[in-house]
Amino acid sequence: MGQLNGEAQEDGESETERLALDGPSRTRVALLGSGELSRELVTALQRLGAEVVSVDRYADAPLHAVADRSLVVDLSDDDELAAAIRWLQPKFVVVSSDLVATDALSAVVDTGFTELVPGIRGARLAADHEGTRRLAADELGLPTAPFWFAGSVAELRAIAEHGGYPMVVKPVVGSLGEGRSVMLRDSDIEPAWERAVSATGPGAPARVLAETVVEFDNEVTLLAVHRDGTDGPALDFCAPIGHSSVEEPNGQLTVEYWQPHPMSPVALDAAKSIAARVARALGGRGMFGVELLVHGDEVYFAGVNVRPYDAALLTLRTQRLSGFELQARAILGLAIDAIMVSPGAARLIYSRRPGGSAATDSTPDTLAVVTDALNVTESDVVVFRHHEGHPRRRLGLALATGPDVAVARDRAGQVAAVLGKLWP
Repeated sequence: MGQLNGEAQEDGESETERLALDGPSRTRVALLGSGELSRELVTALQRLGAEVVSVDRYADAPLHAVADRSLVVDLSDDDELAAAIRWLQPKFVVVSSDLVATDALSAVVDTGFTELVPGIRGARLAADHEGTRRLAADELGLPTAPFWFAGSVAELRAIAEHGGYPMVVKPVVGSLGEGRSVMLRDSDIEPAWERAVSATGPGAPARVLAETVVEFDNEVTLLAVHRDGTDGPALDFCAPIGHSSVEEPNGQLTVEYWQPHPMSPVALDAAKSIAARVARALGGRGMFGVELLVHGDEVYFAGVNVRPYDAALLTLRTQRLSGFELQARAILGLAIDAIMVSPGAARLIYSRRPGGSAATDSTPDTLAVVTDALNVTESDVVVFRHHEGHPRRRLGLALATGPDVAVARDRAGQVAAVLGKLWP
C-alpha cells in the first residue's frame, strides 16, 4: 500500500491519538482520483468540516497540495485499493476516476460503515457509457436516439446497412464530443471508425456508438442533486445549462456554457423526469449531470456524469451554492438549495489535439493577460495547472455574469478572446 502523506506522526502514535491532539475528530472523506476539476469539491468539503484524503495512482497529483492527506494507491488493483480503504476507515468514499476497481468498491459497501458516493451501480457505470445507455433505453424506457454499438469496421458497416443514413458515430469512451462524425454514405464508414477510435480514452477498448440522427435544437445539461431529505431521498434541480463546442482549424477546442438555458415548461418537466429516473436508478447521494438533447417540447436522454465535471464550473458564479458545494453537502447529508443568483456564461479552453498547429515560441505575460481579461464587466478567469500530459487538457476558463444570458455570453466571449493569448 502507498504512503500516507500529510501532518507528521510521532513514532508509535496511533491515528486516533493524533486526531485527539489535532482537536475534534472530523468526518473523513476518501476521494478516489485527484484530477484538477475536483479541487473545488475538496475545498467545499473542508469548509464543512470534513477531512479529505486524496487517493491516486501517482505522487504529487493536483489535489495532493490541497487535501488534508494524500495516499498513493493503484486504483485499478482491487486488493491494494480495498486494503487502503480498510486502513483509512473513511466515513465516505467518493469515486472521482474511471479507473477505480469495482470489486473493492463492493467490499466498501459490505462493511456497513463506509458509504460510497455515488452508489455501487453509479460507480460501476461511471466509466461504462454503453451500460449507461442500455440502462436508460432498455431498463428505464427513456427516449433516446436509436443506437447500436460496434467493435469493428465490419460491425459498423452492418449497423449502417440496417439503420440507414445519416448516422452519428462517436467513441464509447471519450469526452467533449471528440471523435464524432456523421456518416452520410458507405464511404464514410471507415473514416468515421478511425476518427472515433483515435479519440477513445487511454486503455479503453476500440468500440464505438452509432446512433440515428435525431433533430434537436440544443444540447442541455441538467444538474440533479440526490440527497437525504427529512422524509427520505430527495432530488433538487439546478437551472438548465446549455452548451456547445467549437474546434478551431488549429485543433484547439472551446466549449461554451450558459445558464439558464430557456426551455418550455413541457420540455423542462420532461427533462426533470428523465434526470430523476436516471439518478434514482443509479442510486446513492451526490450530483448527477444528465445530458439531454432538446427539440421543442421533446427531450432525449444522451448521457450522465456522476461526479463534478466541466459544466459545474459555470455554477461557481451563477448559483448561491456551486455544483461542487451542492455535491459536498449531498455527500455529507446536509441541507441544500439550488438557487440561481445571476444569469451567466463560461468558455472553457482546451489544449490542441495531437496533430494541431504547434504553439509559437513567444511566452505571454500571464499577469498582463489576466489583467486585461478582467477588465470585462462582471468577469472572472481560471488558469489551470497540469500534472500529466493529455491530448485534451483544460487550459483556462472565462466566466461572466450579466443581466441576461445574451449579455453574459457576449462578455464571456470577450474574456475568452483575451485569455486565449496565453496559449498562442
